[in-house]
Amino acid sequence: MSSLLTNSTAMTALQTLRSVSSQLSTTQTRISTGQRVSTASDNAAYWSIATSMRADNAALSAVSDSLGLSAATVDTEYTALNTVIGDKNSGLIKLQSLLVEAKTAGIDRTKIQADITQIQQQLKGTADAATFNGVNWLSATSSTPATVNLVSSFSRVGSTPTTGSISLTTSTYALYSASGTSGILDAQASGVSVDNMSISSLTDAASDQTTLDGYIAQVTAAINSVASAAADLGAVKNRIATNTDFVKSLMDSVDRGIGQLVDADMNQESTRLSALQVQQQLGVQALSIANSSSQSILSLFR
Repeated sequence: MSSLLTNSTAMTALQTLRSVSSQLSTTQTRISTGQRVSTASDNAAYWSIATSMRADNAALSAVSDSLGLSAATVDTEYTALNTVIGDKNSGLIKLQSLLVEAKTAGIDRTKIQADITQIQQQLKGTADAATFNGVNWLSATSSTPATVNLVSSFSRVGSTPTTGSISLTTSTYALYSASGTSGILDAQASGVSVDNMSISSLTDAASDQTTLDGYIAQVTAAINSVASAAADLGAVKNRIATNTDFVKSLMDSVDRGIGQLVDADMNQESTRLSALQVQQQLGVQALSIANSSSQSILSLFR
């Protein structure tokens, strides 16, 4: 039955065209954003997961930055400790050899003391210069914290976030203490420390030779303590480097996981776009044909 009031064919064609236009709009949005799920209305569950994971990745990025700062700080202190240990021409090793040399009978210990004084000043200068971003663990002051926590990781289980850290005791690395009596180099034995020992007044007397033996033992102990501190920081350096690599890999993994949840398959979407564009054109033609059928009724009244 043909009716002027109800054109069922046109209504069907219009509904089809609306459906195709809606799908076409969705496909165009996916292509323009590159995402299959860009809003909560697209897929609430996946959108929620992706949003949480992006927040976690932002936290991991902050951890990566913190690890970089920590690595630079530790490397500065580690380099200074190695310099303090020195070699046959500098540092504590040179100081030890000078003291051994000073045991030689008849030697001019005043001239040896001149070298010792220069080494002592060099050791102090190295410790004072071991500063990065205002942080110095080797030359401690009253404001130097007893414990330092270096942020090393971030994780979230359910809704509970956890931040991991590497805890360091700064007194382990202090060459010079705030009190001036408890650092590795300023700790005193019978009122004498590596920092202030002097041999210019010593002679070949047995008692003075015994004093020299005590100085040599004191410097040897300092070398061992500084080496131990450097070894500890070396282990921390390796741990930070390992954590840095892991955090970067974890961030990449999270990015891939988010992509699998919300990214659009551009090959599929481009193919779908072409198909929907053809369907839209055909829908327009079908609607035009359905509307023109009403015009044919006029010929019955001519």
